[in-house]
Amino acid sequence: MAEKMDDLKGRAKEAAGSLTDDKDLKREGKADQAAASVKDTVGNAVDSVKDKVEDLTHRDR
Repeated sequence: MAEKMDDLKGRAKEAAGSLTDDKDLKREGKADQAAASVKDTVGNAVDSVKDKVEDLTHRDR
C-alpha cells in the first residue's frame, strides 16, 4: 500500500514539474515512481519466497 502512495506522490511531482517547467521536480517525481516500483517488486519476491518456504515446511509434516 505504501508503494502505491509513493507512486501517486511521484506522479503528482512529475505532473507539477511538467506544469511549472521544473526539471528537478519532474526528475524527482520519476525517481519516486521508480523507487515505488522497486519496493513493490521486492515485496512480491519476498512474499513468493515466504509462500514457497511455507509450502515446503507443510509438506514435510
